[in-house]
Amino acid sequence: MNDQSQAAALPQPPLRGEVVPSLERPEEVSPLGQDEILPLPGEGKLLKRLYHWTMALAEKPNAPWALGLIAFAESAFFPVPPDVILIPMSLARPKRAWLYALICTVGSVAGAVLGYAIGALLYDTVGKWLIALYGYGPRMEAIKVMYAQWGWAVILFKGLTPIPFKIVTITSGLLGYNLPLFVLLCAITRGTRFLIEALLMHRFGNLFKRLLERYFGTFVIVLAALVVIGFYLAVRII
Repeated sequence: MNDQSQAAALPQPPLRGEVVPSLERPEEVSPLGQDEILPLPGEGKLLKRLYHWTMALAEKPNAPWALGLIAFAESAFFPVPPDVILIPMSLARPKRAWLYALICTVGSVAGAVLGYAIGALLYDTVGKWLIALYGYGPRMEAIKVMYAQWGWAVILFKGLTPIPFKIVTITSGLLGYNLPLFVLLCAITRGTRFLIEALLMHRFGNLFKRLLERYFGTFVIVLAALVVIGFYLAVRII
């Protein structure tokens, strides 16, 4: 092979301004590093629709009103905790998580006052029925003794847990617990619970959202389990 043939066989440098295609494989991006909504692997269409419906509902303009209403009702009589709305709303808009936590706190404390009034004024009708519904009817005497010594601790502890908070509010009214102190303790315990959730959603909201998109079915199961555990503990512990 002569010198001219050898020169033609060698790769020629690109001309100025010419774009040379890369021979390297493009870097793969992990699905958890993408911002777009990912499919829900291994889950049925029902869960997909439920997930997107929940997130769309959380972004509606009237969602904060619904959040405050649920927080209010849960402290007095409603069985579903406001966390089921607070978490999706905070995931949809992480920068507003603090506002949503404040709405939850105010609504929950206002509902606690209603629960207190039910226990103080309507116990023989509404209050007794609600207490019996959660299995506390036969244990009211033991509850009175515990409240006499550890009323403040009961309020603080139960406000942080999945145990139905309405048990605390109605019992506090029935036993005539100091109302200003009751309101203060409710604000502390419920505010702490919702602000912790807001902190997590604000700081890790994008990560939680991507995980929720992938494992929404597991999230629903865990949430339902927490509600069931709360009802169980409401019957077994005070």
